[in-house]
Amino acid sequence: MGRRARLGLVLCLAALWAGGLAVADEEGNQDESLESKTLSAEDQVKDHSTGTRVVAGQIFLESGKSDSQSEDEENFHSQEEEKESSLEELNSLEMSNLLNKDLEEAEIQSPVLTAIGGTADGEPCHFPFLFMEKEYAECTADGREDGRLWCATTYDYKKDQKWGFCETEEQSNKRRQMQEAEDVYQTGMKILNESSKKAQKKEAYQYLLKAADMNHTKAMEKVSYALLFGDYLKQNIQSSKELFEKLTEEGSPKGQMALGFLYASGLGVNSSQAKALVYYTFGALGGNLIAHMILGYRYWAGIGVLQSCESALTHYRLVANHVASDISLTGGTVVQRIRLADEVENPGMASGMLEEDLIQYYQFLAEKGDVQAQVGLGQLHLHGGRGVEQNHQRAFEYFNQAANAGNSHAMAFLGKMYSEGSDVVPQSNETALQYFKKAADMGNPVGQSGLGMAYLYGRGVPVNYELALKYFQKAAEQGWVDGQLQLGSMYYNGIGVKRDYKQALKYFNLASQGGHILAFYNLAQMHATGTGVMRSCHTAVELFKNVCERGRWSERLMTAYNSYKDGDSNSAVVQYLLLAEQGYEVAQSNAAFILDQKASIVGENETYPRALLHWNRAASQGYTVARIKLGDYHFYGFGTDVDYETAFIHYRLASEQQHSAQAMFNLGYMHEKGLGIKQDIHLAKRFYDMAAEASPDAQVPVFLALCKLGVIYSLQYVREINIREIFSHIDMDQLLGPEWDLYLMTIIALLLGTIIAYRQRQHQAIPRPAGLRPAVPQQEPPPEHQPPQ
Repeated sequence: MGRRARLGLVLCLAALWAGGLAVADEEGNQDESLESKTLSAEDQVKDHSTGTRVVAGQIFLESGKSDSQSEDEENFHSQEEEKESSLEELNSLEMSNLLNKDLEEAEIQSPVLTAIGGTADGEPCHFPFLFMEKEYAECTADGREDGRLWCATTYDYKKDQKWGFCETEEQSNKRRQMQEAEDVYQTGMKILNESSKKAQKKEAYQYLLKAADMNHTKAMEKVSYALLFGDYLKQNIQSSKELFEKLTEEGSPKGQMALGFLYASGLGVNSSQAKALVYYTFGALGGNLIAHMILGYRYWAGIGVLQSCESALTHYRLVANHVASDISLTGGTVVQRIRLADEVENPGMASGMLEEDLIQYYQFLAEKGDVQAQVGLGQLHLHGGRGVEQNHQRAFEYFNQAANAGNSHAMAFLGKMYSEGSDVVPQSNETALQYFKKAADMGNPVGQSGLGMAYLYGRGVPVNYELALKYFQKAAEQGWVDGQLQLGSMYYNGIGVKRDYKQALKYFNLASQGGHILAFYNLAQMHATGTGVMRSCHTAVELFKNVCERGRWSERLMTAYNSYKDGDSNSAVVQYLLLAEQGYEVAQSNAAFILDQKASIVGENETYPRALLHWNRAASQGYTVARIKLGDYHFYGFGTDVDYETAFIHYRLASEQQHSAQAMFNLGYMHEKGLGIKQDIHLAKRFYDMAAEASPDAQVPVFLALCKLGVIYSLQYVREINIREIFSHIDMDQLLGPEWDLYLMTIIALLLGTIIAYRQRQHQAIPRPAGLRPAVPQQEPPPEHQPPQ
């Protein structure tokens, strides 16, 4: 018993250790590990540094020591690292010895399969055994119509006729049921992956529903999320909750994460942040990336847990490693961050989406031979985004047309497509090199960067770091982000140049300004380890968070937006709420915006409090409109008590930090009325003037407010002065002379005479009419030739 218990403990520890490496892909159909995403050995650069390597522009830090650190710091870190490494070696050695020893014992003590029923009930199965002139090393269903597994208990079944079943009838039925469920699931997934039409996807989900009813785990995961979001199935929160609970009992990380989301958002259950945290933690331990991302955001913002930058860094770094290793050199998919509030309040504002008519116009130009249109459409289809789906086939066709016309940019992108390879374009270093050379000879930075990559990794040419550096510098000088990224990597690792962290930091910063995900990732690694810069956990977390938000789950932003545009607010708000839990600020503001409009999926009394929660989270990430909304909610008492002082604080923050004209105007009004602050008309005018200076749109309302303020100020001044007291202090004899009353009477008499004379003259000038006659309108004579009726 002691050996078995120890073996069980060791296997559990080994499973947990391995589970830390395995990372499930939330939106994919199969689980993947971080190791499976790294490039092959031939794609990795030979490293000249100690404890650091670069893969496709990524920094993989193993020691994280900086040349800029002081000797004391280096000694301290080296001592700590020696201790840690020695402990790790000792632990790994003990674990290895323990595993080897107990696994050997397990092999010796492994249970022997015994036959059930048949002609040799209770006898051990014999492997291999001979049946129908074929050897079997495991149980088989051959020779049986019912498909039940059996084995022979001697080598030659034909000779001895000794056999028995390997499973009970109940186990057999269960196995066949699961096999049937797997077949149904695979049929559904095949239709789902191969079709783009909505009707076919709905048909696929009918197969998945059938498989889910047969307790197929992956089918249940797909169906539960479809029911939660309303994807190709009618939205049903309660049914999705029941499936998530069932999945959680089976230990599914996806189910645990989703159940945590339901408790966090209060959908279908009573809101409980404590339960949400528990389920998120279990989901993260199971390797669910979204659960890690949610925990990273919660530790960063201090939601339901004590704020901890280091804990946030741990979770975000794990997700960022996966996202960065999944990014190709084209930079990854484009994330569309569309704000619903901006679209509604400013209909003319461009959302970044291309209208269908505009896309068709560009397609028309491309068909007519417009090279720029061909290159533009090729890039849109290559990366996806702005309302255009990723389509490598169409991208290849457009680039090919433009390249045949002599466009260097198209040649360079064709080289990138051949270099990376896809289902449409087979990977070919030779073809890629030809296109890169043609583009580079024409001075194209994309081609120069591609040629640099070929020399750096030895793709189609011998490795030559000097030439790689030369081409990367040329591309970087023209502002191409790939050239800047690779140049930074070479300086960081000292490949072809002397190691220089400051130069590496410079080029990574330049590439990050161009939006390259791997540049953000590399900067995060440098800040996290203090390599070349002062260590900053806060900066590292923000950069890692940026990388994590570029993962494939960001596509849900566009799905939610499309649901909202199609009028399905309930589906949109649930999707935005999940993304809000992951820390997407735009999702938080969009979820709050929909809740503000009284989403029916949430109780009427709960919409404002929940909207207030997400406005608060969006405001804490620097969104100005959210900060003003917080002020409005406290000013009017939406979802909270009326609190003018808190409203004043939020308006002041928006005014000082984001220079918001709306916030300045509101502060002026509050000073004018004395709401939450002492009444001060002078300060009110000052804030009104600041609002007019901050935004031209505020000038008209500010003018009206200042007019009103002027009237109020005048009335207040008149109210405060004493007219009798003023007249009592005036000496008319001294001011106008001793006979001032005679002068005044004379002036009044002259004015009265003038008025009487004017009235008499006006009365004589108007003659009295003899009678009033109504005017008769003149009729036009009828035309000589009228058309027949």
